[in-house]
Amino acid sequence: MSQNTAPPRTSKQPPSSGGWAAGGTLFAGVLMLVVGIMDVFQGIAGIAEDNVYARVGGYVYRFNLTTWGVIHLCLGVVVAVAGIGILKGAEWGRIAGIALASLNIIAQFLFLPYQPWWALFSMAVSVFVVWALASDDSYGREAL
Repeated sequence: MSQNTAPPRTSKQPPSSGGWAAGGTLFAGVLMLVVGIMDVFQGIAGIAEDNVYARVGGYVYRFNLTTWGVIHLCLGVVVAVAGIGILKGAEWGRIAGIALASLNIIAQFLFLPYQPWWALFSMAVSVFVVWALASDDSYGREAL
């Protein structure tokens, strides 16, 4: 009687549970770089011309557009640098990416009356970035 049994595995391979997260980390780095560059452009537009953005409604958190321009310009530069760090695989890039994506969610929420669709899109991208960077455990594998 012949049995069709597969030979036992001889090599020990770690389970590949982080495939989505590892690919998500690369994509998160690219997204942070793009969102950072877009925030820089948004900041330049706010600084250069105060009437570029129209208010959609009343809002409790009121800044003039020059202030928002400076905030977006500074945040955009730092987010883009963190995106480069993530793409290089640096641990500081991952930590900074989580912190800056969280800060970007707050900043875009406060910017909702000026650019509601872009702010919602940027908040959704930042939520994905936080998830991808927080769930990828491949950064700790090199130390083992």
